[in-house]
Amino acid sequence: MIDWANFTPWASLAGGLLIGLATSIFVLLNGKIAGVSGILGSLIRPVKKDILWRLAFLSGLVLAPLAYGLFAVLPAARIEANSQLLIVAGLLVGLGTRYASGCTSGHGICGLARLSPRSLVAVIAFMSTGFVVVYIMRHLIN
Repeated sequence: MIDWANFTPWASLAGGLLIGLATSIFVLLNGKIAGVSGILGSLIRPVKKDILWRLAFLSGLVLAPLAYGLFAVLPAARIEANSQLLIVAGLLVGLGTRYASGCTSGHGICGLARLSPRSLVAVIAFMSTGFVVVYIMRHLIN
């Protein structure tokens, strides 16, 4: 059921267009895919010339919402899970990104735009898994 009071198709479309534009500019200017897990993961064993742009990219992910918050009210975060569940979920997501050789941003945005068969399989796998988990959590467990 759609929550019509909070349905924001135009803002969502604008956000999607901005993400597409940003990733396109990133690959055109840097020749690199804007996959967050790969950018973050490569800082674990950094290559000397590769550190600065990765830190700048990740800093932008953190600082952009803070800058936006200076001009608009940020939505309240509402997390309906306990800390242990969040830790397990985070570890599973990290494990999944390693097995899939990328995350939703790398495969879902950049990989699909490049018509990558591997990204198509990865997106189908993580979206299907997400649908199943949400169904189980909302309809079978609760």
